Amino acid sequence: MKKLLIGIYILIMIGIVFAIGNSNLFDNENSKAIAAGEKVYNKNCLICHGETGKGEGKNAGTALNNQHFLNSVSDQDLYNYIKHGREGTAMPAYGPRLSDKEIKNLTVFIRNWQTEKIDLEAPKSITGSPENGEKLYSLYCLSCHGEAGAGILKMGPALSNPQYLKDTADSQIWIDTAYGREETRMGPSLKGQEGVRQLRKQDISDIVSYIRSLEQNNAPSKTAE
Repeated sequence: MKKLLIGIYILIMIGIVFAIGNSNLFDNENSKAIAAGEKVYNKNCLICHGETGKGEGKNAGTALNNQHFLNSVSDQDLYNYIKHGREGTAMPAYGPRLSDKEIKNLTVFIRNWQTEKIDLEAPKSITGSPENGEKLYSLYCLSCHGEAGAGILKMGPALSNPQYLKDTADSQIWIDTAYGREETRMGPSLKGQEGVRQLRKQDISDIVSYIRSLEQNNAPSKTAE
């Protein structure tokens, strides 16, 4: 019995040592990725998104170092945004410019800015009236995001951009609209939040439905062969 207990103790100790070793290895690899990603960021992104990632760059760029934004996107979302860019805007596709590893390191670097875990809830099913959504958009969103979501330089990004609509889920658009982005012009809109708009959940779903309808408006028309 004593030998059995000693054997179990040894196995437990080996497991603890192995776990600590793996944890240190992961931390070391993650630190290397962050450092490598920072170099990529400074070379390619800083001029628009700023030294601290809060959109304070010389050129127009949205805030990436933003807790609401980072809590609403996955690493895959960040990877896609970087790789595919936004055609027709100042955000180029970095897929042809950077290696896959460089994009992944850049993703890790941006994710490292997340310091809070915020529960931003969105309806499981988002459906609404694009017609009412357009009216609400014109009233509350147009001044920053432009006519039909075309975007306004240094005010609001283009919401009708085909790549944005392709890479962004309805739930993300809903969360952005409802909770806004702290320390930016994009204040919260959901009733009960500290914003001036105080919109109902259905109102926000209507706005999302309108923004999503812009995807169809941007679709190329079919021509006879």
